[in-house]
Amino acid sequence: MSLQYINFDGQLLAENQHIATIDNRALRYGDGLFETMLWKDGDLRFLDLHIKRLQQGMQTLQLEESTKFDAFFIRSKTEELIRKNNMLGQQVRVRLVIFRAGGGTYAPETNKPVYVIQVSRIPPVVRDKKLGLIVDLYTDFKKPYSDLSHLKSNNALIYVMAGLYKKKFAFDEVFILNQEGNLCEGLISNIFIYYDKTLYTPALTEGCVEGVMRRVVMEMAAHEGISVVEAQISPEIMKEADEIFCTNAVQGVQWVMGYKQKRYFNKISRILQEKLQTWGEEASES
Repeated sequence: MSLQYINFDGQLLAENQHIATIDNRALRYGDGLFETMLWKDGDLRFLDLHIKRLQQGMQTLQLEESTKFDAFFIRSKTEELIRKNNMLGQQVRVRLVIFRAGGGTYAPETNKPVYVIQVSRIPPVVRDKKLGLIVDLYTDFKKPYSDLSHLKSNNALIYVMAGLYKKKFAFDEVFILNQEGNLCEGLISNIFIYYDKTLYTPALTEGCVEGVMRRVVMEMAAHEGISVVEAQISPEIMKEADEIFCTNAVQGVQWVMGYKQKRYFNKISRILQEKLQTWGEEASES
């Protein structure tokens, strides 16, 4: 496998190069946030939504220079790295991590940001499109909700534990519950549930990450005349739902085929999957 490169705060470095010190605040405290984006057809999809979420998150964490991370900066740095890694013309997963510089204990020495960009090829889909995801509920630990819950934070222990469960039992995705036992989100996705002719998704007040694809899907559904309700959702609805699907910025819309003995349709998710292919153009024209 050829050597891959990352962008570490403006320097293109080999990804196996040691760059973190013991004082690194991302390592010590998870003091930062990240964006996962899709590079497709020569650009980052829904970049404006990623930037809005990123800048708002930085301001929430009192990180300085949030406006530095605008469309030109992120697009040009990403394209430079993709060229360096010989990935032009491919679909690429882009991960932008921002963390607080300097040392200090819980009280930081500075609020200056450090950024890291990593790119990786998206492997071809081997799953038969006629097969959806098999999911389960992760119930060992629940996600607390607060005004920080919607951030894509570097604090990820709940997801690590859910990931261990997913791997142990070979599920395609697992759903995380919030502190009240209601549906929150998937391990790497937001959740949508179609029940009684209405599309439901956990409200941000339920502790889920404010997903970019979540917002896009809500806009597409509204365009199709599909009612969308952000709500408090009991996991019991999974036993009665007509359809469930998951969304994230890289995979887009993924149909859930089964939960335990329950099987679901994929009518709404299929409509949205098809619409997503050209949604950027449709949204700009409407």
